[in-house]
Amino acid sequence: MLIEFGVGNWRSFKDAQSLNLILAKGDELAETNSFQAAAPATAQLLRSAAIYGPNAAGKSNLLRAMRVMKRMVMDSAKGQRGDDIPVVPFLLDSATEKAPSEFEVTFVAENVRYQYGFSATTERIQEEWLFAYPNGRAQKWLGRVWKEGTEPNAGAYEWEKCNSLTGQKQLWQESTRQNALFLSTAVQLNSKQLQPVYDWFKSTLRMTNVSGWSPSFTASLCKDSTQREKVMEFLRAADFDIQDVLVESEKMSAKHLPDDMPDELKATLLKDFGDSDVFDIKTVHRTSEGRLVAFEFEEESDGTQKLFAFAGPWLDALKNGYVLVIDELHDNLHPKMVRFLVQLFHNAETNPKNAQLVFTTHETSILNQDVFRRDQIWFCEKDSKQATRLYPLTDFSPKKGRENLEANYLAGRYGALPYLRSLKKSGVEVPSGE
Repeated sequence: MLIEFGVGNWRSFKDAQSLNLILAKGDELAETNSFQAAAPATAQLLRSAAIYGPNAAGKSNLLRAMRVMKRMVMDSAKGQRGDDIPVVPFLLDSATEKAPSEFEVTFVAENVRYQYGFSATTERIQEEWLFAYPNGRAQKWLGRVWKEGTEPNAGAYEWEKCNSLTGQKQLWQESTRQNALFLSTAVQLNSKQLQPVYDWFKSTLRMTNVSGWSPSFTASLCKDSTQREKVMEFLRAADFDIQDVLVESEKMSAKHLPDDMPDELKATLLKDFGDSDVFDIKTVHRTSEGRLVAFEFEEESDGTQKLFAFAGPWLDALKNGYVLVIDELHDNLHPKMVRFLVQLFHNAETNPKNAQLVFTTHETSILNQDVFRRDQIWFCEKDSKQATRLYPLTDFSPKKGRENLEANYLAGRYGALPYLRSLKKSGVEVPSGE
């Protein structure tokens, strides 16, 4: 369960900004759109958050920050000394271009609330911290800060004494490189106490970009008759005229690679992915005479292909209570399809494990109080210094159940709209559309 995510000095984010999924005041849609987190002294949480804003405002950078944090937790201990840390500071200010980027997330894993974060330059982790709240009261499990030495390129970490963390702490500290996280290192060295924190990043936090998922996961589910029926129920509920899905698979081999691909690259791919399944997917439609006809998956529309690819991860997330983070959910999908996908999270029957959905979108037809609570809507925009500002709709105190959120947003009341100028060419003025 995601409670809050914050980032600062990262790409277009100059100052620290945060997205939180804590239920605010107001009882509208509380029964469907929120839930009580299963952890002591933890607030009621929201099942989704939608982020609006113009292109290049920083929406995708917020999601990239989550992805980088996940990558660091999972992989930094596996790297090599001297590897660059994948952070990019805000480069449009001399005060920040050499400063560390900062990431922090608060979440619930195995009924315990955690607050974990770190700051880093491309060279080293500057700080790292972890608080746990197993009984509702804070316990500090981790704290380290880099202290520069008197000589160039010299320095060392100061480690806080954290008695609540047990295990071979001295070994873990000595094994943690400057460009790696202690959390990642300690788990690699068998810290059982930190395993739930690591597992939240590895298993619960599920992310994709604009292109969405490959259809492979959904196709793998369709090989089982029970799972295939669940996928079919999903597609029928979305009003797709697909009668069945036929799936065949085989292990990847050289025949699945282009003939003109260099042999060396083929060998590398087969070594890395030779155990992977390659799926042949066909969709079955019914003709006007009642006959069943199979179509190649690539013959379906982009929207159909995308929704099919979404079906498996969507059902998996709802079944297991994952956190889905998706960039531009509306891409290639009809507005009603976007609403359908969101509402699956706002339904206790389809979302029994309290999965959460965080997504960016330009789809304004769902920007209304029949779909979202006011505290579920967020906006991104850039200020005069080209820095991203992230802020909630609740900053504007919209009237409960009465305010037309879509109309007011498009009218510019909440900001986060593109500023369009007139285009003049060959003496002819082209209206900006304002």
